[in-house]
Amino acid sequence: MIYWLLVELVTSRMVAGGDALARADDGRVVLVDGALPGERVRVSITSDRADHLRAQVVELLEAAPERIEPPCVHARNGCGGCGWQHVTVDAQRAYKRDIITDALRRIAHVEDAPLCDTVELPAAGYRTTVRALVVDGGPAFRRHRAHDPVPVDSCLVAHPLVEDMLQHGRFHGAHEVTLRVGVGTGERCAYTDPKGAPIEVAADVRTGPRAHVHELVDGTQFRISARSFFQTRVDGAEALARLVRDAVGPNRVVADLYCGVGLFAGLVETPVQIFAVERDRHAFADARHNLRGRPARVVRGDVGRWGSEPVDVVIADPSRAGLGRTGARTVFGCSAPRVILVSCDPAACARDIALLRDGGYDLTSITPVDLFPHTPHVECVSILDREP
Repeated sequence: MIYWLLVELVTSRMVAGGDALARADDGRVVLVDGALPGERVRVSITSDRADHLRAQVVELLEAAPERIEPPCVHARNGCGGCGWQHVTVDAQRAYKRDIITDALRRIAHVEDAPLCDTVELPAAGYRTTVRALVVDGGPAFRRHRAHDPVPVDSCLVAHPLVEDMLQHGRFHGAHEVTLRVGVGTGERCAYTDPKGAPIEVAADVRTGPRAHVHELVDGTQFRISARSFFQTRVDGAEALARLVRDAVGPNRVVADLYCGVGLFAGLVETPVQIFAVERDRHAFADARHNLRGRPARVVRGDVGRWGSEPVDVVIADPSRAGLGRTGARTVFGCSAPRVILVSCDPAACARDIALLRDGGYDLTSITPVDLFPHTPHVECVSILDREP
């Protein structure tokens, strides 16, 4: 990264992505990596564009009261896994609400967002899936906003069952390794890139391309393959599933789009019929397994190409990019009175809400779930309704 032009700035607020916003002398927005709102900082400009600048803190001149020493030694040494360890947990949650509100106002033109209380979850020992680089047989995470590795022998946010594998596993022959555990069952698995690389792990750890664990979510068991997407923490999966289940209600015909391993479809109450759509082959196989015994038709394919079915409720949990126009068209094709949108990026969430509002839906509520403490990421469950 090239740095040039040292300037002094005062920041005003946080924006999506975790940077603080300031203004340059010419009025352009400056997105400052490493700063908090209300700080006076000396920065180096790292990117100069017509509409905005990007900058990196070089010297902290006046610190915000919310700034703390990162609790993890690896974060202090440059690990980029937790970009907000220098922020108190309470401030992190406040900043995330501000980011959501700002995105809804700027992108979706929602001035008075029906924002519910944040679902707060423990800030340490929560991650049940970790993907790590391998350096000299041991795990490493990428440096903050860089590609070079930072070797680690612990992780503040890893679940103890994952932490044990980070500390005692040896992964010679692998470039990367994915470690996953089931908290409710105690099962563990590891998957390497390249696949089949020789590794040394405890005898109970399943390995290889078919490795999987089982997890209990609200008393229901789910199979989760090493290469399938699943929420990064089981208490977070439960929190999201409860919000979705309550919003769906009993005895409904449901479309579960981007269904993953079938989490939401597996926990909705007494469904009449479920249409579950998932593109990834590993998650699709898990969903077929997990939804056995439910009135579910599990379809492998792209949501944007699915033919749609008339349903009572649509659940949509797209990737970080959001529904986009093609996903929104599929939602509209379902003619559902209610849409439940699960989003992991505030800007994408706001774009999708704007699309759905243009299609006749009103935003009823939006609930932040703090799934990722010590990072600027936040999950949102939005409920949108329209007259049938």
